[in-house]
Amino acid sequence: MRIDKVVIRRLKMDLKFPFQTSFGTQTDREFLITEVYDGNHVGYGECVVNSNPFYNEETVETASHILKDFLVPFLFQKEEIAHPDEVNELFKQVRRNNMAKSALEGAVWDLYAKKQGKTLAEAIGGAKQSIPVGVSIGIQETKEALIEKVGNYLDQGFQKIKIKIKPGKDIEMLKAVRYTFGDIPMMADANSAYTLNDIELFKEIDSLGLIMVEQPLAHDDIIDHAKLQAAIKTPVCLDESIHSAEDARKAIELGSCKIINIKIGRVGGISEAIKIHDLCKEHDIPVWCGGMLESGIGRAHNLAITSLDNFTIPGDTAPSARYWNEDVIEPEIVMDAGGNIQLSKAPGIGYKINRKALEKYTIGTAMFTKN
Repeated sequence: MRIDKVVIRRLKMDLKFPFQTSFGTQTDREFLITEVYDGNHVGYGECVVNSNPFYNEETVETASHILKDFLVPFLFQKEEIAHPDEVNELFKQVRRNNMAKSALEGAVWDLYAKKQGKTLAEAIGGAKQSIPVGVSIGIQETKEALIEKVGNYLDQGFQKIKIKIKPGKDIEMLKAVRYTFGDIPMMADANSAYTLNDIELFKEIDSLGLIMVEQPLAHDDIIDHAKLQAAIKTPVCLDESIHSAEDARKAIELGSCKIINIKIGRVGGISEAIKIHDLCKEHDIPVWCGGMLESGIGRAHNLAITSLDNFTIPGDTAPSARYWNEDVIEPEIVMDAGGNIQLSKAPGIGYKINRKALEKYTIGTAMFTKN
């Protein structure tokens, strides 16, 4: 691959409904789409940042800066790229800024797969063709509202129910769902809203038989999570604490978790995600793919990574219509009645870009060419 042009688009899209977590309530998304060109061939990636630095330290503004002033120039320094893994190495001198890195690396992976005539799933070594789907439900104001949403999503066929929690909106909400629907596959996501002072709460949660409780403690912690995991039966899943295969190795050695959520953007790209997947498989730690309210481009990358065999828990890879009135890909991603998404057999991410929608939601564009 000879990358001769990069385009970075800034998009703004309204969500179909407000999405509330312990960080706050989100009604729209600003994010970045990257396009990398090798002649007439083009690959697409998505930078899954938020407008604020609440989930991690990155924002749309910081990612734009890192991409334009560092990562794109580094990419152009390489005369020819034989494999996307080389991009991961090129970017290593930039510390963190993983979502910015992932946006460009993901586009290179898409380009690579297309030039190979393979699906992205095939290019990364994935074998699954059918991806089981879970759904993430934001914090609800009442138990009745939560029960109604859970019932609707179960009727649609979703295979796992993830419920966002925060102090004051936790045990009673979870109990209400468990007692109403019985032995459904459900989990809780705390987004770092608790401390070890809440250990008795998590011992009480043990009685609900959850698949896992995700990132209950600090976003950068693996020590206290080990203490919590040793004290409770419910598997702890780490999300925000894991930014690399090295982070995963240390967490596994400490016993900080029994499950890891792999988000491509959080860990810096597909190459690093594969390393974490392989490490977890070696240590019998199941993984699953979390979501960042992606457009169809980022969602297609998530589906591809989930085709790897140690992704054994349904992820947050819900269809386009779950979040958007209109997506930027065509056809849009859909889920069958059994709660599965069938992978596209088209090369690369497997979906065409809806150029009309892409232009409609673009609020800024920057183009870079190789000198």
